[in-house]
Amino acid sequence: MTCPYLAYRSSADGEEFDAERAYCTAAGRFVQPMRADICNDRYGLNHAEHCEIFRAHEAEDES
Repeated sequence: MTCPYLAYRSSADGEEFDAERAYCTAAGRFVQPMRADICNDRYGLNHAEHCEIFRAHEAEDES
């Protein structure tokens, strides 16, 4: 399952990119490809277990 906070954007702040980039809507910023691997649950990773951004955001929602 892909992280619900992951989005791919092809532009930001008036700048266009050649390829879409991973954007974390929980953190409000673009993330590195390795982080996107966690978001996409690749290589045995799981965003709910291995991503501190996801866990912190979920904890805020529960409060």
